[in-house]
Amino acid sequence: MYQREYCSKAKSLFIEGDPGAILMIEFATEDFDETNHKIQSLIEDFKSHQMGYAFPVLKGSEIQRAMSLRAAGLGVLSNVKGSKKPVEFVEDTAVAVEDLPAYIADYEEMLKKYNTESVYYAHAGAGELHLRPILDLKTKEGIVNLRGIATDTALLVKKYNGSMSGEHGDGIVRSEFIPLVLGEKNYQLFKRIKYTWDPNNIFNPGKIVDAPKMDEGLRLQLNETPEDIHTLMDFSKEDGILMAAEKCSGSGDCRKTPITGGTMCPSYMATMDEKDTTRARANILREFLTRSNQKNKFNHKEIAEVMDLCISCKGCKSECPSNVDMAVMKAEFLYQYYKSNPPSFRTKAIANFSKWSELAMTVPFISNLFMGNSALSKIPKALFGVHPNRSLPHYGSSTLKSWWTKNKQSLNQNQVNKNPRKVYLFCDEFTNYNDVEIGKKAIQLLTKLGYQVEIPEHVDSGRSFISKGFLKEAKALAEQNVQLLRGKINAENPLIGIEPSCILGFRDEIPKMVDASLKSDAAAISKHAFLIDEFIASEIKLGHIQKEQFTQDKKQVVLHGHCHQKAISST
Repeated sequence: MYQREYCSKAKSLFIEGDPGAILMIEFATEDFDETNHKIQSLIEDFKSHQMGYAFPVLKGSEIQRAMSLRAAGLGVLSNVKGSKKPVEFVEDTAVAVEDLPAYIADYEEMLKKYNTESVYYAHAGAGELHLRPILDLKTKEGIVNLRGIATDTALLVKKYNGSMSGEHGDGIVRSEFIPLVLGEKNYQLFKRIKYTWDPNNIFNPGKIVDAPKMDEGLRLQLNETPEDIHTLMDFSKEDGILMAAEKCSGSGDCRKTPITGGTMCPSYMATMDEKDTTRARANILREFLTRSNQKNKFNHKEIAEVMDLCISCKGCKSECPSNVDMAVMKAEFLYQYYKSNPPSFRTKAIANFSKWSELAMTVPFISNLFMGNSALSKIPKALFGVHPNRSLPHYGSSTLKSWWTKNKQSLNQNQVNKNPRKVYLFCDEFTNYNDVEIGKKAIQLLTKLGYQVEIPEHVDSGRSFISKGFLKEAKALAEQNVQLLRGKINAENPLIGIEPSCILGFRDEIPKMVDASLKSDAAAISKHAFLIDEFIASEIKLGHIQKEQFTQDKKQVVLHGHCHQKAISST
C-alpha cells in the first residue's frame, strides 16, 4: 500500500502502470555507446528472468526527475494518514550485497509474526535498504512490537555479519543492541575507550555505551491518547494539528545553512540555534499538545518563544521530506495563544496593515514623507516597533483600483482580438496600495497580449491577518471572497494575481479556513487561481501567446523568487 501511494504520486514523471516498488540503477562510463550497451544488456537480462514490466531509460537532465522522485518519496511515505506510520528504528541495517536478498526475505518473514509490513527505501546497491516497519506507537501493541522487531532485526543482522548502523550513527535507538551484534568483548573495549578519554561521561551520554533501553522515555506512554484539539484551520487531512506536527520525522533537513542552499529554515540560518528549526517547533507543539494540563493547551510561553522567529516562509512545506507546514501551524498557534495572551499594539498594527494603508492613501504625499524621510520616519518606526534601520513601504499616488476605474474602458477597447479571453485580476492590498506601478504594468501587459482584464468585486486577501494569527478576521475575508468569486472563476476565466502570498492563499489557507458549506466553492476557485507568470507560461505552452508578440529588444531581468511561490507554485 505504501509503495503504491508513493508511485501514484510519481506517474507524471516516468512511472508506468501501478508498480509495488521501483528499482533505479545508474550507469556511468566514458563512452555513451558502451553505457547504452550495458543498459540494454541489463534490460534483456531482467526480461529473461521475468523481473519487472517497464524499463524506462533516463538520460542527461532527465536523470534529475528520478532523483526528485527519490527525494519526494520519503515525504509521501511519511504522510500516510492515520496513527500507523513507517517508524525509523531499524532503518540503517546493512549486509553484504550478495546477502541482501536472503536478509530481506528473512526480515519479511519475521514481520509476519508482528502482523505488519514495512517500507523499503534508499540504496540497495550498497547492501542497505532503509527498513521502516508500520507501527502505531500510540497503542500498547505498537510499543511491544517496536522492541520485538528491533531485537529480532538485531539477531538477523548478526546472522548475516552485518551492521545495525550502516550509514548513520547508533544513537539511543540502536546503541542498546551493540553488545548483541558485535559481541560483549568488543563492547567492553568500547567502554574502555570511552571512559579513558571521557571519564566524567560528558560527551553524548547514553550513546554507544551504557545506553538506556530503546523503548524507555517514549514521548507517548502506554494507553495515553491525546484529546481532540479544536482548531479554526481545517487540519482534517492530517487528522488534526497534533498529527500535523507529528509528521516531522526529525531528519534535520531544516538545519540547512546558506552554503548548502535551499529556503528552509531562514531563522536557523541566522541563529544556528536548534530551537529555531522547523523540527524544534514541531517537537514543542506536539509535546505541549500531548502533555499540557492547561485548559488552553497552546497557552505556553515556551511555544511562543520557539515560534517567534518563524517568518512563515513555507520553505518547510516543500523542502521538508515530510512536508511539515509550520506557517499554517504557527498561524493557528498564535490565534489560540491570543485567547489567553492578548496581542501587542505592534502585532495588531501589522495585522491591520490594510486599514492603515487605506488611511495613508487619503494623503499619499504626506504619508510617503513620513515613510521616506530619515527624520520623520522615526515616528512611525517607534510607533509600530520597527527597527530604525528598516526601510518602510511607500504608497502609490493613487490606488490601483482607482487607476483601473479611470482607464479600464480605454485599455480593453484597444484589444487586438475580436473575442478576447476574459481574465480576472485579484487586486491584492499590497499591489493596490504600494506596488501600484507593477499592477499597472501587469494589466497593460495582459491587454497587449490580447486578454480582456477585469478586476472583480472582492475584499482583501487577509494575508497580514493570517501571518499574525488573526484567523477570525482572515476567515471572514476568505469567506467573503469565495462568495464574491464563486461562479465567475473557471478554466476559461481564471483568477490571476501579482503578489504570491495573496493569490496563492486561494490554493493554500483559504480552503482550510472557510466553513464546510463553502469548501467546494473554495476548491473550485483554487484550481484556477494563478500567479501572472504562471498564467503566461501556461498560455505560451498552449500556443495562445507567440514570441512574435514581443519585441526583439534585449533586456536584463533580475528575479527574486518569492518564498511562497517556491513552496506552493513554481519559479
